Amino acid sequence: MELIKVAIQGIKGSNHHQVAKDFFGDDIDLLECNSFDAVVDNLMIGTADKGIMAIENSIAGSIIPNYNLVYHNSIHVIGEHYLNIHHNLMVMKGKSFDDIQEVHSHPMALLQCKEFFKAHPQIKLVESMDTAETAKRIKDENLEHIAAIAPKMAADLYDLEIIADNIQTIVNNSTRFIILKKQNKVLPEEEINKASLRFITDHKRGSLATVLNVMSDCNMNLTKIQSLPVIETPWKYAFFVDVTFDKYEHFAKTKSLMQIMAEDFKVLGEYKNALL
Repeated sequence: MELIKVAIQGIKGSNHHQVAKDFFGDDIDLLECNSFDAVVDNLMIGTADKGIMAIENSIAGSIIPNYNLVYHNSIHVIGEHYLNIHHNLMVMKGKSFDDIQEVHSHPMALLQCKEFFKAHPQIKLVESMDTAETAKRIKDENLEHIAAIAPKMAADLYDLEIIADNIQTIVNNSTRFIILKKQNKVLPEEEINKASLRFITDHKRGSLATVLNVMSDCNMNLTKIQSLPVIETPWKYAFFVDVTFDKYEHFAKTKSLMQIMAEDFKVLGEYKNALL
């Protein structure tokens, strides 16, 4: 059986790796990328079949550049996955909290665990590229005085010991990831109940409200709206919207009306709502 080639931002043991495993199972060929741009590049040139991209966090909000990455490269959203984020402090086996001089992790992970380290001012917090990258480096380089904040999967993969689990300040911390493909995956219409859209409205008063009212009239449930500047046209904004619906025919009607009412209307993806 040929393995699905999945591009992720980060390395094995990262949250993106966990999402790839949750969504596609174990039969995957993981392509580690150092940026979201690289994930998209690998989809575009065909070295990856699917891609995983974090798009918003329940604490930090939207990862805004990723919206434009999807739109400008005409990548299709074919699914989504929500992952509860658990930040764990891990060290080489046999080491303890007293051995730690520095903690390395992704800036967002450090920020979300800031309160935990207020009680340990002697420990230096250092930003790194990825949560799992430091875990791997601790293993590879036998770093006795450095700890990592990373998912449990990283501790299992790199044979580290978790000395404090769930150290994030806010316990209910969830990230939404989108599943990407170069060509659109066609699901049976009866299985589709969520879509991601992008459009521009004109500068007339009430234009956005009118569009949103039309969506409501078509039985669309607006679950997300994000505005981003249109770089080519100063002070003009595009809107990225997620909607859910019970019947595809209602969404089909919405699409036909949006093509008339909105400028540069584009469907970024039609897929299953992961929260149902």
